[in-house]
Amino acid sequence: MKKCNTISIELAKSVFQVAIINPRGKILSNKEMSRKRFLSFMANQKTSRIVMEACGSSNYWGRLFKEMGHEVLLVAAQHVKPFVKGNKNDANDAIAIYEASCRPKMRFVSIKSLEQQDIQAIHRVRQRLIDTRKGLMNHARGILAEYGIVFNVGISQLRAGFVSILCGDNSSKEITSTLVELTKEWYDELSILDKEIAHKDKTIVKLARQSDATRRLMKVEGIGPVIATALVGSFGDKPTEFKNGRDMAAVLGLTPNQYSSGGKTNLGPITKRGDKYIRTLLVNGATSVINALGDKSDPKSQWLRKMLARKSDNKVRIALANKMARIAWAILAKNEDYKPELACAC
Repeated sequence: MKKCNTISIELAKSVFQVAIINPRGKILSNKEMSRKRFLSFMANQKTSRIVMEACGSSNYWGRLFKEMGHEVLLVAAQHVKPFVKGNKNDANDAIAIYEASCRPKMRFVSIKSLEQQDIQAIHRVRQRLIDTRKGLMNHARGILAEYGIVFNVGISQLRAGFVSILCGDNSSKEITSTLVELTKEWYDELSILDKEIAHKDKTIVKLARQSDATRRLMKVEGIGPVIATALVGSFGDKPTEFKNGRDMAAVLGLTPNQYSSGGKTNLGPITKRGDKYIRTLLVNGATSVINALGDKSDPKSQWLRKMLARKSDNKVRIALANKMARIAWAILAKNEDYKPELACAC
């Protein structure tokens, strides 16, 4: 793209801060606009370089501006903060977004397609339901403990415990009519949440079957419909923003933290940066692979056995999750099928 003005936008629900900077870095204007005026203003702009912070609604505006022919870049919020000078306000934030976008090694956030937005929406609703169910279980266990009733760990054990209270099978003398009524409410709410989560799981499986990229990912050990759709929903079916698989693993926080000085390199625990949700899914997937290791003799299983003999189980899970992220990048970026014989090379 030829040299053109940069439009730096601080997004909001109804009031937008819009800064225009020429190719030499001179601020031409930095004004606040209402939503209606903002839409009219952008519709009349010549082809420009538009930079925004990756936040709520940024994907929508990014898609809209790309359709208008602009170059659109999204900067992660943590990379903008260091460039805010003076007081925290929208005018300074808009300039900070521009300055962050000019850094030579800045990594930008990809704009999500509508298909990716659908996948992420399903995952977010599913996770909210799971968190709600977890909160309900902890809440119920805490109250029941005050009555001297403690059930074994696990949702199935708690569900069976609810049934025993409702059927009068529990031998505790502390059970009152009020506790039975509360237990009935917990049981009904838990059943509703279970049905809603199961419905979201079916939707995710359906979405996974419709995509060639997710079908290829699901051939990797430990990657099922949930992980495959989460990866495609976040990074697309061709994650070109990453130079290699290690970059993708680093963005997910699965690479070691580095403490280096004076030519001496020290590696610490993983950084835990980036998308916690996908990182957790990959670690859970790695755990399932290790639990199902058995007497398998393929190269990856042999590699895992050697790792387990030298390192703790937790370190091996992280190492395998890192490898799974790298394999996923290779499958998506190179549009290839999974090759088990090359798995240990990633």
